[in-house]
Amino acid sequence: MSLAVGYARALHGIDAPEVTVEVHLARGLPGLSLVGLAEKAVSESKDRVRSALVNAGFEFPQRRITINLAPADLPKEGGRFDLVIALGVLAASGQLPAEALLRYEFAGELALSGGLRPVGGVLPAALRAREAGRALMVPQANADEAALVDGLELYAADHLTEVCDHLAGRQRLVPYVGTPHRAEAEVADLADVRGQHHARRALTIAAAGEHSLLMIGPPGTGKTMLASRLPGILPPMSDAEALEAAAIHSVSRGGFDPACWRQRPYRAPHHTASGVALVGGGSIPRPGEVSLATHGALFLDELPEFERKVLEVLREPLESGSITISRAARQAEFPARFQLVAAMNPCPCGYLGHPSGRCHCTAEQIQRYRARISGPLLDRIDLQVEVPPLPRALLLQQGGEGESSAVVRERVVAARARQLRRAGCANGRLQGRQLEQHCALDGETRAFFEQATERVGLSARSTHRVLKVARTIADLDEAPAISTTHLAEAIQFRALDRSTI
Repeated sequence: MSLAVGYARALHGIDAPEVTVEVHLARGLPGLSLVGLAEKAVSESKDRVRSALVNAGFEFPQRRITINLAPADLPKEGGRFDLVIALGVLAASGQLPAEALLRYEFAGELALSGGLRPVGGVLPAALRAREAGRALMVPQANADEAALVDGLELYAADHLTEVCDHLAGRQRLVPYVGTPHRAEAEVADLADVRGQHHARRALTIAAAGEHSLLMIGPPGTGKTMLASRLPGILPPMSDAEALEAAAIHSVSRGGFDPACWRQRPYRAPHHTASGVALVGGGSIPRPGEVSLATHGALFLDELPEFERKVLEVLREPLESGSITISRAARQAEFPARFQLVAAMNPCPCGYLGHPSGRCHCTAEQIQRYRARISGPLLDRIDLQVEVPPLPRALLLQQGGEGESSAVVRERVVAARARQLRRAGCANGRLQGRQLEQHCALDGETRAFFEQATERVGLSARSTHRVLKVARTIADLDEAPAISTTHLAEAIQFRALDRSTI
C-alpha cells in the first residue's frame, strides 16, 4: 500500500487540535515534499526523518514522497510531527502495517540516530487523545507529564525502533502508568512573620476569597515576606484547576515539571518586565506571567516601578480571568485566573511616615510617584493595607508569635468550601446577579453601608469589591449574613484610597 495515515496534535493556545498526517509514495524522481502550512522547524523534519530511518536500520524509499498535514489552514510548528511522519513513511512503504497506526496518536521529535526527544505541549495533547478514544505514544521524557491524564492509554519509548517493534507486534510496549508527585511543596511558614497583625489578617481574607491585595509600607517591613507565605495558606487545587495550570505550563517555553503537580503557582516577575512578558505574546503566541500564575499568585514587588502601560494590561485579565493574544496571522486565548498581590513604598525614598524621619520627599514628588498607578487599576484591587515599621524590640525577639500557615489554612479552606457550596465560586469572582444574591444586606446594614461608602467616596466598582470582601469576612466568622462589623472591616481595607494613596 502506497498511502498511510497517522494522527498527531498541533498547539493552539492551550488546546491541541487534531492533525491528520497523510503519506503517499508515487512513481517519479526521488524526493520529499511537505505541505499543510508547516513552520520552518516542521519543514526541516524531512531531513531528520531521513537520517533517523537510515541510522535505525530501515530503508528510506527511493520514491516521490508527499506528506500532507491536514487541515491545511492550521499552522503547525516544532518537531512534534517527526515521529508520526517517520512511521507514515514506513507504513506507506510496507515496512509497517498501515492499519496499526490508526488507533494511536503520536508526539515526538527524532534525533538523527532515531532516538526520541521530548516536545512541549504534551499534556493538552494527552487530554484530547483521551477524548478521541485513541492511545498516545510519546518519548520517555514526556511520559510522566502525559500520565497525569487519568483514563488515557499511554505508551512511552526511547527510540524509533521500540515504537516500530510495538506496532509490528514483534515486541509490545507495556502501557505506561506514571506516579504523579502529589507531595505538598515546602513553603515558607506564616509563623515566621513577626507582628503585622493587620497585614496578616488581610492576607488571610485574600486567600479565603481569592481577592487581590496591595501592601504599602517602608522597606524592610515584611511585604515580600508576607506575599511569599500566600501559597502556603491557599486551599488545595482541584483536579480541574491542577490540569488547567499544568496545561498552561506545558505549552510555555519553560515546560511543565511533573514534580510541581498540584502546587499553586507563585510568579514574581521583576519590575523591568515588559507588557508581552506579563500577558504573553510572540509571533507564535505563548502564555505570559498572568497565565502562568493561573490558580496561584502573581506578586508584583515595587509596583510603581513597573511602566504604567505595562500595569494597564492587567486590567482586563483581572476582570475577565482570561487573556486573548492577537497577532497578524494567529490568535490565541489563555486562562488568566490569577490572584494579584502587589507591594509598594509610600514615597520615592520609601520612608514617608517612618519614625526615623528620614523622608525628605516633596509633596510633588510623592504625588508623581503615586500617580504611576492609575485609578482604574487601583480600583480593581480589593484589599489595600498599610504595613508599618516594626518596633526594634519585636525585631530582636526570638521565634515567631503568630499562627502557623497550617492553622490559618484550615480556616481558609473552611471559608472557601462555604463559598463553593453557596455560589460555585470564590467570593472574589462573584458577578452580576450572583453578587446581588449572595451579598444581600438587610435594612439597617444597608443604611450603614450607604452612609459609610458616601463618606469614604468609593466608586461603584469599589463598592462591589467591598461587598465581596465583607462576604469573605463573614465566611471566615461562619456568619450566615453580612453584618455592619464585617462591612466596617471591609471598608477599612479601602480607606487607603483616600489616605495613603
